[in-house]
Formats: sequence, C-alpha cells, structure tokens
Amino acid sequence: MLPPSVRDWLPEGHLVWFVLDVVARVDTSRLHAKHPRDGVGRRAFDPDMLLALLVYSYCLGQRSSRQIERLCEVDVAYRVICANRAPDHTTIARFRQGHQDEAVRLFTDVLMICAECGLAKVGVVAVDGTKMAGAASLKANRTRAQLEAEVAKMLAEADAVDAGEDDLFGGDRGDGLPAELVDRSSRAARLDAALAELERAQQARQSEARNFVELEAQAQREGRGLRGRVPVGREVERAEAALARQLQRVALKRERVEREAAAQGRKPKGPPPKGHRVAVYEARLARAKADQQPRREPPPSTDAREPRANVSDPQSRVMKTPQGWVQGFNAQAAANELGVVIAGDVTQQGNDSWQCQPMMAATMASLEAAGIDDNVGIMLFDAGYLSDANLNADGPDRLIATGKSHTLRKSEPTTGPPPDGSSATAAMEHRLRTPEGAELYKKRQHIIEPIFGTIKETRGFRRFSRRGLDAVKAEWLLILATHNINKAYKHA
Repeated sequence: MLPPSVRDWLPEGHLVWFVLDVVARVDTSRLHAKHPRDGVGRRAFDPDMLLALLVYSYCLGQRSSRQIERLCEVDVAYRVICANRAPDHTTIARFRQGHQDEAVRLFTDVLMICAECGLAKVGVVAVDGTKMAGAASLKANRTRAQLEAEVAKMLAEADAVDAGEDDLFGGDRGDGLPAELVDRSSRAARLDAALAELERAQQARQSEARNFVELEAQAQREGRGLRGRVPVGREVERAEAALARQLQRVALKRERVEREAAAQGRKPKGPPPKGHRVAVYEARLARAKADQQPRREPPPSTDAREPRANVSDPQSRVMKTPQGWVQGFNAQAAANELGVVIAGDVTQQGNDSWQCQPMMAATMASLEAAGIDDNVGIMLFDAGYLSDANLNADGPDRLIATGKSHTLRKSEPTTGPPPDGSSATAAMEHRLRTPEGAELYKKRQHIIEPIFGTIKETRGFRRFSRRGLDAVKAEWLLILATHNINKAYKHA
C-alpha cells in the first residue's frame, strides 16, 4: 500500500527537500576528492548524501551519530536522504570529524543562498556571545603540581606492579599454568580442593548475609540503625521525632507549673519554661536537613598565579554564566535584523571586550567571502564589549552600551553632539541617550538574543560535543549554518 518511491512519502514543502536543494547548490568538490567512489573494495557512501544527512540532523537539533543511524532506519525523511540506506554511526562520526575545515565553506555558501533570498541585508548588525559548555568536566582541572603528582603516581604504580610480578613469576611471563597443574596426576586433586574452598566460602557468605538481614530487621523494629547507627535516609525523621518529644516535655512542664499556681490561687511566676535542650534538638534537625541537600561545588579557582589545565579538553576554559561555572568556550555571533547570522567564532577568552574588534573583522570578511556588497550601517554591542580601544578602533560605526539597558533607559535624554572634550566613553553614553541612539540600540536585544535562545532551548545545543578549539569552531559554524538554513526555509 506504500508508494513505489520513497520520494513520494513526503509533501513537497518538507524541510528535507530544501536541505537537499541547498546541498546540491554548495561546492562539494573537495568532499568528493577525499571520498572517491571508485577503486577496489566496497563502494563508499556519497559525500553529498552524508553532508545532507548531517545538515538535516543539525537543523532538527540532533547530533548524536547513533541516534542518526537509528533514525535512518525508522524516520521517513532520513530514509529519503539516504535512499533507504543506513550508514553506520561510525561512518557518520568520522565524516563529521574529518571535514571540520569544510564548515567555514558551508557557512559561506549558505550565507550566499540567504543573500539570494534577500535575507542578508546588513544595515544593522548585532553582536553578542554566549558561554557554551564543552565536552569536559570542571572536576578535571589540574594544576601543574597535581598533574606531575598524578604522573609520578602512575609511574610508581607501574613500577610496583612490575616488581610484584617479578617476585611472583621471576623471568616467566606469568600466564602459564603452575607446576603442580602441569602434572596430570596432581591437577585433579588441586582442582577438587579449589572447588571445595569455593563451596565453603559461598556457604560462609550466605550465612553472613542471613545474619546481617536478621540484625537489620531487629534494628528497624527497635527504631534504630544497625549497631546503634541511624539508618541511611532517616536522620531527618529521627531528629524531628527527638525535637517533638522535647517540645512535648516542655509543654507538660508548663502545664504542671500553671496547674500548681492555679491550685494556690496565684499566677505563675516568671516566664514559662522553655527547656534548655530545645535549641540543641533544633540545631540537630537543621544539620540533618542540610546534610540531605545537594552540596554546591565551590567556584573553580581563577587565580592567575596557579594556572590549571583540563585533562579532558586542555583547550577549554572555565567560564562564568548566570547559572554557574561551566568548562567550555565563549561562542560569538553577529546577526542582521532578519535573524540571519553573518559571522561566528569561538574563543577561549571569557571576557567579551576582547572580541569586539575580531567580530567586526570577521563580519566584514564573511560578507566579502559571500560576495555581499552591502555596507554595514552600524554594529550593536552590549556593555561587555566596552573599552576605550574598542570605541576608538577602525571599522564600521558602532554603538557599545556603557551600562545596563534599564539604566540607560532611565537616564535623562540628550540631544545634539557630545560636549567638547568628552572622553570616548562619555561621548558614547551621550549618543546612546539621544532618541536616535536609544532607538537603534533597542534593536540589539531583539536581534541577537532570540538566536541564542533558539539554538539552546529549541534545538537543544547547550554544549559542544567535540573537543579542541578547532573542532568546536567547526561545530559552532555548522550550528549557525543550519540556523540560517532554517531561516531561509521558513522565508521560502
């Protein structure tokens, strides 16, 4: 009952057709040169097909090579791309790893397609950065002394193992049979003795386990932990019960004092009894509750006098984000008013102020590579890019915030040119407070921040899957290229 061709399984307006058209229009000659489909051995997969498969997967936020392999078997769109063939996840991963240099070419080609669609106008360009976690852990950071200590420990352990094996085996390799097992007459007796020993050990473990279960059950019936310890997970419950008993004692004592005073026809003297141990039990309960809370890791050391390297990804760096510290990179992007990314880069520096001039240069270089003749009207940066060097540098006209956006909005408006003798920062602040400057800078947030929101929240790219600065840059450009493909597809 299915159509005879898989190309009839999808409607004409599906994203997969647009991706295939994009791949057909980009230059893939270098991919074909690396993957010739002639010669001896099994015929290789078409690199155009693998590129389309990778691009389509990233458009949907899927980058796991194993999941892509599974989808090639069960998803109609993936089967259309692969023509009912399912490449192995190793093939997909190696293709992505072996062609990271092609990411720049792909990004430029996609930008050219966006320009043909009328989506690459660059009157206003907004620039921002976002911290992306890498494929590394904060706990994998080591100082030089720690690394040297680990290396020394590994070498010492290796020496100890070699020395111990020398004592045991002498000059032998160590995987031969013992002398008493080589002789067939003594081998059976040794094996029978070993089996008997295993049987005795098994019976002893079973007996010990039964005794432990019985002791634990008795301890639970008596409301205590095994061997007088509080059972795991019941610390808060025990502390609450102890505090309740103490409060009950205090209440009974207060009631007795009031009853004795009433029998004597007088009011109780002094304040009501509080019980000197109530505070002790309250503190014990607070400690028990605190022990159950997950402990937050202290921020990693950023002391410049003690540099650290990450053993998982040495090129990653510790980055501070609003949600805490991450081990990763600083991903930069420049976009126009239509939400198309013009340029992108990844850096190891967490401070955005060092990225203003490189991103201006990257924007101009990207436009030139894509053959876009439009001149950049103005570039918008937030306060993280503020510095005198960035304000005075050559390049396109720019607005760099001198403070938080809400602070600038509440400032008294200004008109005309800045006062004579104003510093670069004062002149920029004066310009931002003019009606024209305020209206222009207001566009920054609506241009660039939704792009990061789409990449992280909608498509799920919250961390890089590859390691090394060059590999991460290639992955970031692939993410941005597929973002532009989605933009062009929705526009079409």
